[in-house]
Amino acid sequence: MAKNQHRWKIQLAATLASNPFFLNFFQGKIYKGSLKGVCVPGLNCYSCPAASASCPIGSLQAVIGSSKFHFAYYIVGILIFIGVLLGRVVCGFLCPFGWFQELLHKIPTKKFSTKKLHVLTYLKYVVLLVFVIVLPMTIVNEVGLGDPFFCKYICPAGILEGGIPLSLANESIRASLGELFTWKSCILLGVIMLAVFFYRPFCKWICPLGAFYALFNKVSLYRFHINADRCTSCGACSRVCKMDVDVFRTPNHAECIRCGDCIRACPHQAIAKTFSMKSDTERR
Repeated sequence: MAKNQHRWKIQLAATLASNPFFLNFFQGKIYKGSLKGVCVPGLNCYSCPAASASCPIGSLQAVIGSSKFHFAYYIVGILIFIGVLLGRVVCGFLCPFGWFQELLHKIPTKKFSTKKLHVLTYLKYVVLLVFVIVLPMTIVNEVGLGDPFFCKYICPAGILEGGIPLSLANESIRASLGELFTWKSCILLGVIMLAVFFYRPFCKWICPLGAFYALFNKVSLYRFHINADRCTSCGACSRVCKMDVDVFRTPNHAECIRCGDCIRACPHQAIAKTFSMKSDTERR
């Protein structure tokens, strides 16, 4: 993994790799080639004109909401594989919408901590369970099709990457815009405003993909290890963590996106990146 000061380069590369078809922005169309049968690891809307592949959350809902429902072995399998391998490294390095929030947070203004709002981190698990899984399975139309509730009614990445660019380039789409476009635009505007003042609010509180990967953070092969002989529990790592993790106590907390700020801040070089099947306890 690259050093933390070069993380933005990986984020840029991941964003470009997920969205290489730039000319489609001017043509108002979506790439529908064979690559769309593959899911990218991060949150990147299928309807983005430049998108080369599918969003895992959108793909999962499409299968769950199908009238000919079959368990999404491929999609779930890919997500589990990435989760077991990397955990929330995807959030910290490979997700375009996560990087978008980080760029917004760089706007010079007063910043606020989210530590007192920690209870909201559990909301994303509710979104994953209810809007991604339960509602598409249970609320269906007369032919048995369920709506992709998260993508349709909540996802701000969809309106940013898909809805707005397509409406700007396509007159027929502009003419059909209605209340749903307005609603999702308001959600996007809210996320943008919050991201200026709070670090990655969507990732912390709402993102179902982050919630899924968080389930694997403590067991993923890529992890952080605290050297107990070097650590003095000074708290320097926890003070720099923008995800509000007490790193020296819980180095592989569900909220950790493996950004590496804590490693650079540790005055005793007590935090290391590892790639192992051993647990934290086994390595201490």
